[in-house]
Amino acid sequence: MRGPRIITRTLSAAVIVDKHGNPWQYHSRSDHHSKVACWAIAFDLLAASSKLRYHVAAGRVTFGINRQLNDYETGKKKDLDLVIARAPGHDPAGDAPSKGKNAARAFDLIELAERFQVALTDDDRAALDALDLPPAPAGKPGATVLVALEAKACMTAHIAALPRLHDELTSSHAIVHGDTHSALSVGFVMINTATEFASPGKNARPLEPGAALDKTQHKQLHATERTVDMLEDEVRRRSGPQSNQAGFDALGLMLVNMANDGSPVELVTAPPAPKPSSAFHYDQMIDRVAQLYENTYGNLT
Repeated sequence: MRGPRIITRTLSAAVIVDKHGNPWQYHSRSDHHSKVACWAIAFDLLAASSKLRYHVAAGRVTFGINRQLNDYETGKKKDLDLVIARAPGHDPAGDAPSKGKNAARAFDLIELAERFQVALTDDDRAALDALDLPPAPAGKPGATVLVALEAKACMTAHIAALPRLHDELTSSHAIVHGDTHSALSVGFVMINTATEFASPGKNARPLEPGAALDKTQHKQLHATERTVDMLEDEVRRRSGPQSNQAGFDALGLMLVNMANDGSPVELVTAPPAPKPSSAFHYDQMIDRVAQLYENTYGNLT
């Protein structure tokens, strides 16, 4: 899978500029990290599933980033980071408007890579070109959801953030299945293992290049271990869309070392990172979603 390396390589560049003119690799008020993760996951899913590629090429499904879902049972609404849905003309929900504020743009991985400043190697670009996919047709709010992904990042103050992280993840799969019970609900969490972190909030002033940054100290690996344990032990999962259960159909964890001070972001594979054989490993998440997609939607017309 290419996603983890693409994510860490892209987030190594400080492209988020705060109101003081300071560039950051990560900013809690920016969704740049989430969009990059969604792009990488979509890339890997398309590479892993020939059926999904066929459905995109045939114009049967489309993708959306920051797409609103509605829980039919409770009336709650939530924006999901990445959604795969039925395309106009193949959807009982109807066609997307061609004009106006609700008109949607086609989903083009190549165009989005440029817009999100995704850092691709020559080999990545060759693999992307080899998919030979047309842009997915523009979708619309209310279209039938097939797959929905919630991407979260736990970068600093891990322990204090755990209750909120748990609640947001639980709300995600509940709303996905409240919208469409048969939809595949996927969670992805990036966890920072760095011992110190430069928070933009603690450096909210114009900074000279090379200036010393105020940093938060993390008690590692304790903070990461607590976070991984909570995600693996307490976030609900289900065995599949036919199980009539509540929970994620797939949940992937990725550990990084990110000080947010301009130094390169590193992918962490040592414990407590999930082993390659773990159901929580990024590769296993992609493979599981691809398999479930093909088993669930193989006959999509």
